[in-house]
Amino acid sequence: MLITLLGTGTSSGVPMIGCECAVCRSVDFRDKRLRTSVHVQVGGKSLLIDTGPDLRQQVLRMGLTHLDAVLFTHEHKDHTAGLDEVRAFNFRQGEEIPVFGRASVLEQLRREFAYVFADFKYPGTPRISTHAITNEPFEAAGISIVPVEVWHHKLPVFGFRIGDFSYLTDLNAISDDELAKVRGTRILVLDALRREPHLSHFTLQQALDLVERIGPERTYLTHISHQMGLHREVELELPPNVRLGYDGLQIRL
Repeated sequence: MLITLLGTGTSSGVPMIGCECAVCRSVDFRDKRLRTSVHVQVGGKSLLIDTGPDLRQQVLRMGLTHLDAVLFTHEHKDHTAGLDEVRAFNFRQGEEIPVFGRASVLEQLRREFAYVFADFKYPGTPRISTHAITNEPFEAAGISIVPVEVWHHKLPVFGFRIGDFSYLTDLNAISDDELAKVRGTRILVLDALRREPHLSHFTLQQALDLVERIGPERTYLTHISHQMGLHREVELELPPNVRLGYDGLQIRL
């Protein structure tokens, strides 16, 4: 399995228009974070989790040429706005791209991308097939996926476990039952927005506390705000088995 962090930032990440903070002025490429997304190559298949507004740039930078399925964690714009970019894969592959998400997520996609779902489509629009998922295991492109329900303030969000890899973004709470689904995972990618408390995201300390409860071999933090601080400085504070994620990071499992 090859996991690529396409983006590890937020809509309040970097660069920020007009911001003069140390992170926004940093020349360290690890401080230049696009909106959160991840690509997973497993069993010869290519899976994308979320299609943020930076997807085109991320895909070009990675050199991704094939896509078998898209999984959506939730309906917020910073995770869905790049859906139109799947048209490039339609052109290359000559087929629809299956999209998996909670029913409420698929309904929001139908509203925001009405032209994709129109009865009479304009030539060249993305071609996708939608598949509603619940909090039960499912298959995408023949790959077994275990959804993990977490809470983003009052909004239910799906994380996903694929084999020994677990991905949990946009959360500030998780039940014991859902936590049990990810225990024993080897690689964890986990939300950690900033140091200060936030309404709907884990702080750095809350993320580290959850890592202790889960016990993965390695953890990479994602959905990082520029308020977290410089990558090289934050890394010095982390336990040996926890690293700050960065755009383009590849993890082989």
